[in-house]
Amino acid sequence: MLKRLKYHILVFFAVIGPGFVTAMVDNDAGGIFTYSQAGARYGYLPLWTLAPITLLLVVTQEMCSRMGAVTGKGLSDLIREEFGLRTTFFMMALLVAANLTNVMANFAGVASSLELFHVSRYISVPLAAAGVWFLIVKGTYARVEKVFLFATALYVCYIISGVLVKPDWKEAAIYSVKPVLMLDPGYITMLIGMVGTSVAPWMQFYLQAAVVEKGISAKEYAESRIEVVVGCIAMTVIAFFIIVACAGAIHSVRPRDITDATDAALGLQPFGQYAYLLFCAGLFNASLFAACILPLSTAYTVCEGLGFESGVNRRFREAPIFYWLFTLLIVIGGGVILIPNFPLVKMILLSQVINGALLPLVLIFMIRLVNKERLMRKWKNSTFYNIVGWLSVVVMIGLTVALVVFSARDLFGL
Repeated sequence: MLKRLKYHILVFFAVIGPGFVTAMVDNDAGGIFTYSQAGARYGYLPLWTLAPITLLLVVTQEMCSRMGAVTGKGLSDLIREEFGLRTTFFMMALLVAANLTNVMANFAGVASSLELFHVSRYISVPLAAAGVWFLIVKGTYARVEKVFLFATALYVCYIISGVLVKPDWKEAAIYSVKPVLMLDPGYITMLIGMVGTSVAPWMQFYLQAAVVEKGISAKEYAESRIEVVVGCIAMTVIAFFIIVACAGAIHSVRPRDITDATDAALGLQPFGQYAYLLFCAGLFNASLFAACILPLSTAYTVCEGLGFESGVNRRFREAPIFYWLFTLLIVIGGGVILIPNFPLVKMILLSQVINGALLPLVLIFMIRLVNKERLMRKWKNSTFYNIVGWLSVVVMIGLTVALVVFSARDLFGL
């Protein structure tokens, strides 16, 4: 028994990477801004959403990890093979548009976090873009994954800054289990944005591609599943402390909207220099981390969907489309941030809402694929997974429709 336990532990550490990295990078600049906005404007009220979000995240990430391990193919690959090139192209076009806004948001996070220390964005953004490019283009998957795993450890900054704020832990505990629903466009937008940033469509494509490239097979599926669950829980803990920190530091003083994630960091200053510095450090790390992952995820998605060679283990000459697309996303994403007076905050919020609105479409394809016995054999979905998946599709479509109706009512005075 001890020998078997030792074997499972060794396999777990061998497969750790794709699930944990994918879940943690969820807390990117856009995610941090969304959670900060939720805490600053609504206090502890949004905390209840983290439980169903975690369940949805675990189910979707586990499905993708399982599909990757069993089929040995990425999600775009499977969609193209099972539903045709036209459907895949439409899906990719939507994802590229949404992901590009997320790439911009993360380079904005790099710029704004360092501007608090008087480093110009005209210096920080080009250097960050060059660093990201060299890491991916000149590295191997194993080397890149080690850098990513190190970056996930730095998210502890948010936990420490949340504790230093000394929020109302009793109120936080109550609203973590007490659902609060309001028929308010702003609140509904926040709910969709929180789901969109926590269970983003790009994650499903990146995780499955990473599982395939790492070489995880059905034999290591059990350990890979544990890794996915651990990553999802860790991501939720970080989101919890970001909301709590902003609820305690900003909402308790004066409920308000924040302009960006650095505004949240500044709100922590009265509670001590360490809380402020740790929040800034966390924002810089998360932004740079996601600036690597998001272009990489997009390149995987497009190349798999169109049948081009892809993967960090391949050289530039072996996968030119993959690397040129990755390069183009970095250049555009970083370049836009250098345009004066660009409406960045509106774009960040819009990107998170677009993620939430696109998620049902991605989930529909995932659930249909993972239930195909020809593809998944004995590893196809259980009844519980199908219930959670389809219920999530219905809820997200309902929230999106409600947002459109309420927004139209306010816009036209109906």
